[in-house]
Amino acid sequence: QVQLVESGGGLVQPGGSLRLSCGAPGFTLDDYSIGWFRQAPGKEREGVSCISSIDSTTKFADSVKGRFTISRDSPKKMVFLRMNSLKPEDTAVYYCAIPSEPWTSCSLSYHDGGYDYWGQGTQVTVSS
Repeated sequence: QVQLVESGGGLVQPGGSLRLSCGAPGFTLDDYSIGWFRQAPGKEREGVSCISSIDSTTKFADSVKGRFTISRDSPKKMVFLRMNSLKPEDTAVYYCAIPSEPWTSCSLSYHDGGYDYWGQGTQVTVSS
């Protein structure tokens, strides 16, 4: 069983930045596509960004393009979501997820993306 752990959330003012981290103690993430998702109160969970394990292709939701970046730090066995120019509408619980099979392309689809393991989430609040 893979345990994903997110960290780095918090309260930030509009226009500010945060970097979220996703790791899996004792597990190497390099072979797996990683997805970042978020869920705001009363809304469905939505895909934010993902990075493929096949060719490191990245994808971003239209709402975050140009503001968020996703990256891997293989030596640290971590994946990061850098969030700049944050807006109040970015407020949500952010989750990272991986599929059970390695070497797949990544998807931003919550229902059909094939993600089997999820972290517990980290709260991001953007407010003045």
